[in-house]
Amino acid sequence: MKEAYKNRIELLQGTLDLLVLETLQWGAQHGYGISVAIRNHSGEMLQVDTGSLYPALQRLERQKWIFSEWKVSENKQRAKYYRLTAAGKRQLARERSRWEQLKLAMAGVLNRGEI
Repeated sequence: MKEAYKNRIELLQGTLDLLVLETLQWGAQHGYGISVAIRNHSGEMLQVDTGSLYPALQRLERQKWIFSEWKVSENKQRAKYYRLTAAGKRQLARERSRWEQLKLAMAGVLNRGEI
């Protein structure tokens, strides 16, 4: 087992949506690319399994926050590429705001003894 994965963090419900939307803000990506981006940008602390990622992508698409289309990938394979919609960009802003509120709330509890 790779050392970095020993301390993997389990994602809170709803956090995956934020991570996917944020990743797609950087440009259209296929599912595997999304999972690699999340892993790489988290210092290999977060790993999204396909059993969680693809249902999340389907849910986000039903919400019209992302759009998908089939394209040929870099390695000449057909792949479904996802991109953020205008509604998805608005949702990303809402999710980021909620995340900031959660961070402040957590800090208030965790730092209580330091006052």
